[in-house]
Amino acid sequence: MAKRRSGFYDTIDYIGPRPSKPKRPNFFGGWVILAIAAGMVFWFGKPLLPFLKAAQAGATSEQAGQLVEMLETSDRKGDRLAAAALAHSTEDVMYDPAYYMIDYPGGDVPPNKGVAADVVVRCYRQLGIDLQELVHEDMSRNFRLYPQLWNSPAPDTNIDHRRVPNLQRYFHRHGEKLPVSRTSGDYQPGDIVVWAIANAETHIGIVVPGPGDRSSEPWIVHNIGAGVVWDDVLFDYQILGHYRYPAGSE
Repeated sequence: MAKRRSGFYDTIDYIGPRPSKPKRPNFFGGWVILAIAAGMVFWFGKPLLPFLKAAQAGATSEQAGQLVEMLETSDRKGDRLAAAALAHSTEDVMYDPAYYMIDYPGGDVPPNKGVAADVVVRCYRQLGIDLQELVHEDMSRNFRLYPQLWNSPAPDTNIDHRRVPNLQRYFHRHGEKLPVSRTSGDYQPGDIVVWAIANAETHIGIVVPGPGDRSSEPWIVHNIGAGVVWDDVLFDYQILGHYRYPAGSE
């Protein structure tokens, strides 16, 4: 009969690295990290999408200039507004939502800065229409009819016309409210469109013709974060409002 060993050596069967339990593969960990990374790329890169889409579609400043020459002599106010928007799309403007103290009436933030609402305000001024003054006058008389989203105790000529919900309310009250549809033929150059975008934010832009042989298509001039751009995004977001201002203008 074999003799049983005693003491410390009784438990030694193997000399070498201590064996460890095999780790379970973490199936979800890698995918979660990839999903988070993809989400961050989408979220922070989204403002650049309009610019990239326009570049891919081949819209150029030369094409914008050709349309401007054709539209700016039109008797139709919408065409002239579209011409102003296309001309504005060739300018270098950095997205900047900061609050500025500006003159009234006719005040503006620095010309190389602005947001979506500034595109609309600046283009209407080319037609002799000052939305800063018009929105302020209407808000002064009907303040509680405008969105109460910013805890403002009274109208503010520095910022009210630079807020999309205020512009939408003004166009709703004083412009022509047009059908919201996904039919291209319902949108004409110079129409104003308001969309819902991420985080319950709203956005605004001006309908213009598309470039080159796509001139029969409704494109948009707007600033959603990558500066003032001219691109094919009319139906990329949920449309909240479709307006023509002044009402009945052609």
